[in-house]
Amino acid sequence: MIRLLSTLLLLLAGLPAWAQAFTPAEIAQWQQQAKQVTIVRDQWGVPHIYGKTDADAVFGLLYAQCEDDFARVEENYITNIGRLAEVEGEAALYSDLRARLFLDSTQAISIYQKSPVWMKQLLDAFAAGTNYYLHTHPTVKPRLLTRYQPWMPLVFSEGSIGGNISVVPLERLKAFYGQRKSTSWQRPDFEKQDREPVGSNGFAIAPAKSASGHALLLINPHTSFYFRPEVQVVSEQGLNAYGAVTWGQFFVYQGFNQHCGWMHTSSNADSMDEYLERIEQKDGKFYYRYGKKLRPVQVQPITLAYTQGNQRLTKTFTTYRTHHGPVVGQQADNQWVTIRMMDTPLEALEQSYLRTKATDYASFKKVMKLNGNASNNTVFADSKGNIAYWHGNFMPKRNTGFNWSRPVDGSNPKTEWRGLHQVDELVQVLNPASGWIQNCNSTPFTVSGPSSPARDKYPTYMAPDAENYRGINAVRVLGRRKTFTLDTLIAAANDPHLAAFEDLIPSLLTAYQTTAGAGNPVSPAVTEAINELRGWNKSYSKTSVAQTVAIYWAERMLRLARPRVPADAQMDNISFTVFAIQQTTPQEKVTALAETLDELTRDFGTWKTPWGDVNRFQRLTGNIKEVYDDQKPSLPVAFTSSSWGSLAAYGARTYPGTKKRYGNVGNSFVAVVEFGPRIKARSVLSGGQSSHPNSPHFTDQAALYTETRFKDVLFYPEDVQKHAEKTYRPGE
Repeated sequence: MIRLLSTLLLLLAGLPAWAQAFTPAEIAQWQQQAKQVTIVRDQWGVPHIYGKTDADAVFGLLYAQCEDDFARVEENYITNIGRLAEVEGEAALYSDLRARLFLDSTQAISIYQKSPVWMKQLLDAFAAGTNYYLHTHPTVKPRLLTRYQPWMPLVFSEGSIGGNISVVPLERLKAFYGQRKSTSWQRPDFEKQDREPVGSNGFAIAPAKSASGHALLLINPHTSFYFRPEVQVVSEQGLNAYGAVTWGQFFVYQGFNQHCGWMHTSSNADSMDEYLERIEQKDGKFYYRYGKKLRPVQVQPITLAYTQGNQRLTKTFTTYRTHHGPVVGQQADNQWVTIRMMDTPLEALEQSYLRTKATDYASFKKVMKLNGNASNNTVFADSKGNIAYWHGNFMPKRNTGFNWSRPVDGSNPKTEWRGLHQVDELVQVLNPASGWIQNCNSTPFTVSGPSSPARDKYPTYMAPDAENYRGINAVRVLGRRKTFTLDTLIAAANDPHLAAFEDLIPSLLTAYQTTAGAGNPVSPAVTEAINELRGWNKSYSKTSVAQTVAIYWAERMLRLARPRVPADAQMDNISFTVFAIQQTTPQEKVTALAETLDELTRDFGTWKTPWGDVNRFQRLTGNIKEVYDDQKPSLPVAFTSSSWGSLAAYGARTYPGTKKRYGNVGNSFVAVVEFGPRIKARSVLSGGQSSHPNSPHFTDQAALYTETRFKDVLFYPEDVQKHAEKTYRPGE
């Protein structure tokens, strides 16, 4: 049902209480709390926030985040509370519907009200710090949210807080609730797999392989650029966390304190399941079969607002759910798809915060017993010399007689979850004999080389992750070195070898020999390019012509092969590359090379174009949707897509009006840490700390980033003071 809501009617109806203007009492309370907070901006603009209590520190952290990029803070909450269509229009309705199906504001408010006192204080401080920023910056005009509420972080569903709802395909949701039938099941978004993979790398080095005798940790998330800023947040209650924080969240997501560090990599550990519900209709009502009985389908209307031009409209969806979860699609006329996933946002938020105050392996593991992390693996190191790895965290127990990689029969009680696996039951390693740990969103069964866990000791659903080319390279890099320092760990994290081309280039060379040997005409340019590729060391470099040719050719090959993949196939990075090699003919491979050379010549005047001339870093506006321009200054970047095994990931593509490629995803915040009696660490951000083009910290780290150089982390107050650029309290 769609109805037009006039501005007059909206005014008459009144705004909800949480959208009203700030009161004098609230402002006075915020001003008082601001006196308990000090923010020190160092020479790189990184905020070091000091508060008397944890809540004071959270207040200052949110205030500082808003200073650096309020637009991204607001964007994250508009999306997560399910109100994106109110600013982006009807096309975003199904994103909002997905958010509301799993957790709405009414449920979040109830959870907030039942939260322990210490968590309420942090949630209150989150809202207070954000609102105080808006109060003290009246020229900042929010797109939608003019007041932040303490329940909002509870609906920040991205896997570490709530269930990872982003894995629910919007196309399938739209097909069902838009009343368009869809009867095929396929792995979500396979047709979009030529996008740059997002994920992360984490390395941990044991004292036995560290030149200093102290454990080392690499923190290397691969996200969209500027997705996580760099912060330090400190209180007199024991909080002292440094690292990357997602805009709008009040805890350090990937980072370290004076005792230990944690790096999360995206996991394929199966933490959620799809159920096929057998639906029957009687007297106009829906029922689903469970065992030998029929149960009524739960029905709930969800009304969403959206904009259309200058009008504000609403659309009401009749939504359905079973005891397994909400209906998100349809398999056949009488089979609806429901999803069950983690629905304990309070425990997840508690875990996310409490781990930042862990003091060693034992205390970190104790926090993990909250089982609140649904989408991440964890690479860990501490000052006692421990290194550890856990594959996933929230892990339901299941009957191993079913294929949990596909939807299971919801009518069969044997498909019910049987509680959760305890932390000790997860795939994991502690202090492996190899002396190192790596995870690059890959299988845990190569995580420590010969000291890795044995696959046959765990149910398949615990670790369906495949190997990838980054994982292959990481094992090679870490396994061959006897000792590490911070410098050599940085070098390992930036090892230039591109393992995918160990498979791809020989296939092309063989195809060339076959084609030329059969007497088929081959142009001199193709022959010259083949010789260039034959002599290539398969490593990235700004000056490499072979890298340019190889990547453009490989991309063309994968595009050619993708439509040939069977509809129900499940392929990972490596298996799809092998498929592309096997399912294209020698002539197609050589023809693809000739077309690649023509494309490069057309775009750049010659196919002999060094990779650094093509692959660029540029930041012009600071907007969430950045624009790019070949005519404006940019920097060359040697590293490349993680698809090829580049440990330093850089996802770049062309944009309207550009021939060059510009990065927007990959290495973002990167840090290396040594856990000695005194923390030593170095870090780098893509671009800089601030989103404001007029700030000196908009691109002041860009040269470091593109050249894979790191700055010293200022962890201790005396070091921060030596390099302080600005010291102030919120509101000053």
